[in-house]
Amino acid sequence: AFGDDGLKRSRSRKIYSFKEKLSVVQSYLTSEFSYQELALQVGINNPTMIARWVNEFKIAGPDALRPHKKGRKRTLSESRTSKPDTQGQKPVVDTSVEHVQELEDENLKLRIENAFLKELRRLRLEDEAKTRGFQKSSAVSENHSN
Repeated sequence: AFGDDGLKRSRSRKIYSFKEKLSVVQSYLTSEFSYQELALQVGINNPTMIARWVNEFKIAGPDALRPHKKGRKRTLSESRTSKPDTQGQKPVVDTSVEHVQELEDENLKLRIENAFLKELRRLRLEDEAKTRGFQKSSAVSENHSN
């Protein structure tokens, strides 16, 4: 369909605008063309690119077709010029509502566990004291009966 030029390997990557991508996706969704037929009609030599655009559009809507920066996102704590000295810096603390709620829940659980263990220890000591008291009174009554 592209003639001799279709057989040549293209070294340049064509960048498609948001409007072009959206137009192609809408054409695919409103027609009964296959990816191959639509690619030939629009002049795109890679039908799988159209398939990817359609899948991204179905998952995330039109915003998925907008151009986005490539590469890893920069973290806020890093600087490009020099790495900061880690000594003397305050540690980064997560103050999000979810994280604070998790910490409060864990704190409550640990308080309950601590109170339970203290009560268990108190009861055990009481039981031991009663047992010792019973043994002493038994020993005293045995001595009096002899």
